Amino acid sequence: MAFLRRLGWYLVGLSIGIVFLVFFLKKKSGEEGIDFCYFPNCRVLKDMRSKPLTFGEALPEKYRDTILIKSFLTDGDIDFGKSDTKSEPCKTYIVEQDAQILRVKNCPDKIIVENVGIN
Repeated sequence: MAFLRRLGWYLVGLSIGIVFLVFFLKKKSGEEGIDFCYFPNCRVLKDMRSKPLTFGEALPEKYRDTILIKSFLTDGDIDFGKSDTKSEPCKTYIVEQDAQILRVKNCPDKIIVENVGIN
């Protein structure tokens, strides 16, 4: 009788755990925009996507395309070796995507696109 009681409690706990697991996995794969970022590249890009986008004065007009910049901020890879992450108040990041590079200043309240070029 004690075994059946322990088995019953085990199955209750297991079913509650499965319900929570299904809930979190559904949120992660759904279209509600919940994104679990664990690596530095993902966290920095997510932070930059959440801020308003501005363009530097030296940036040519043909690169002032928000769709191009948004693609860098979603699919790009940050080169932390070339980036200046210690500067204050705005950190400078180099984002690479498909042999193109994007130089971005990440300020506390906005991001400033400085340069778009070919690697």
